[in-house]
Amino acid sequence: MTFTDLGIETDLVDALASQGIIEPFPIQQQTIPLALTGQDIIGQAKTGTGKTFGFGLPLIQRLGLHPEPGVKALIVVPTRELCVQVTEDLDLAAKNRDVKIVSIYGGKAYEGQIEQLKAGAQIVVGTPGRLLDLASQRLLSLANVEVMVLDEADKMLDLGFLSDIEKLFSQTKPTRHTMLFSATMPGPIVALARRFMTRPIHIRATDPDEGLTQANIEHIVYRAHSLDKDEVIGRILQAEGRGKTVIFTRTKRAAAKLVEELNDRGYNAGAVHGDMSQEARERSMAAFKAGKRDILIATDVAARGIDVNDVTHVINHTVPDDHDTYLHRAGRTGRAGKTGIAVTFVDWADMHKWALINRALEMNIPEPVETYSSSPHLFSDLNIPEGSKGRLKATPIPKVEKDASHPPRERSRSRSGGSSESRDSSRPPRERRRSEPTETPSTDAPAESTSADGTSPAAKRRRRRRRSGGSGQGGAPAEGSAAAQS
Repeated sequence: MTFTDLGIETDLVDALASQGIIEPFPIQQQTIPLALTGQDIIGQAKTGTGKTFGFGLPLIQRLGLHPEPGVKALIVVPTRELCVQVTEDLDLAAKNRDVKIVSIYGGKAYEGQIEQLKAGAQIVVGTPGRLLDLASQRLLSLANVEVMVLDEADKMLDLGFLSDIEKLFSQTKPTRHTMLFSATMPGPIVALARRFMTRPIHIRATDPDEGLTQANIEHIVYRAHSLDKDEVIGRILQAEGRGKTVIFTRTKRAAAKLVEELNDRGYNAGAVHGDMSQEARERSMAAFKAGKRDILIATDVAARGIDVNDVTHVINHTVPDDHDTYLHRAGRTGRAGKTGIAVTFVDWADMHKWALINRALEMNIPEPVETYSSSPHLFSDLNIPEGSKGRLKATPIPKVEKDASHPPRERSRSRSGGSSESRDSSRPPRERRRSEPTETPSTDAPAESTSADGTSPAAKRRRRRRRSGGSGQGGAPAEGSAAAQS
């Protein structure tokens, strides 16, 4: 079967064929004919099975070759990365048409997005927060939206966007065509569909012999020690046949730390997490897609936007919190019908989480095998060459060049028993003056009588105590010399 057989027009088929996309996936075969008629659809299929073209091609075709300016279609997605990915897919399909598509999401300046809206963009792909923000400022009008799509609806539920989705629905006309796509279908999503959709048809695109996990993904689970994980990952990255690899961490800090560690070990790794600016996240994702980096470390928020067909390995640095998150992480590999490997590390403290995931997905791995970087089964399970280490190259120690223009300063000998003269000469003038005795009498001392020549008896006594035994004129007092020596 081809896209032409499904009723897709020639210019769209040619645009897909230029990128080697010829045969539709099962979810596309079932949704496209219905979507072309305006039927409301609930599409349920595992991630990586082509849902974007399942709703994107009918949407673009219904707008026509030269649609009038103004927002006619709204596609709501949970994350910025997925927003960029969906926009790229629609741009590819619509490249032979006069259709303008704009991405609306946070983390980027308003001005460029507003300019594209004012220029007459017909399709808006956006995240709920920024969409509502522009709508509240009357910079985005949804009154003329004819088609509305919710993509990855279950993730929007997880992120707390359900109330925002309801607000967006309320700003569109009731006669709109609505499509909802999701990998899982929790109760609140079903209730949302019943409230805002008109007699939707529920489509499940799964093979009869396929279990809850994708059959083309090999799942390997290890009980690993946290201090040994980096070394284990370094060896897995040397597995034969390894292509692009996605590593998921629980926290942003762990992602940043792992990127630094792997790059220090000689690997070419990038990251996508919430502490990075949106521009940095997009650059990292683009480098990964283009093959400039073959390792991407991400947190769960970014997972839904990683739509790369040639990912061979997914590594869960820590076990996910639930089975849905596990499915979405593992679904970054084995896309477009290819095979993949998903490796999960389970800490001792997280065994209860794994027990729930194992039971929900019926994986039959109740006790993950205890594994270290030196374990023989690690090498055999993942086809790692014997003798491989977790570091590709030694980190060179930078050499400090001596600057001849700045000779080393000679240290003072004051601590090694040098003379008082050398110690005094190294002091600033003010400090040397402070060390000399003062002749100012205390205000509390009684007044002394003076002799006929105006000299007090005490002054005469001090003069007689000079080292040279002279009269004391012009010389330092004996106490002063002793003070300077001490």
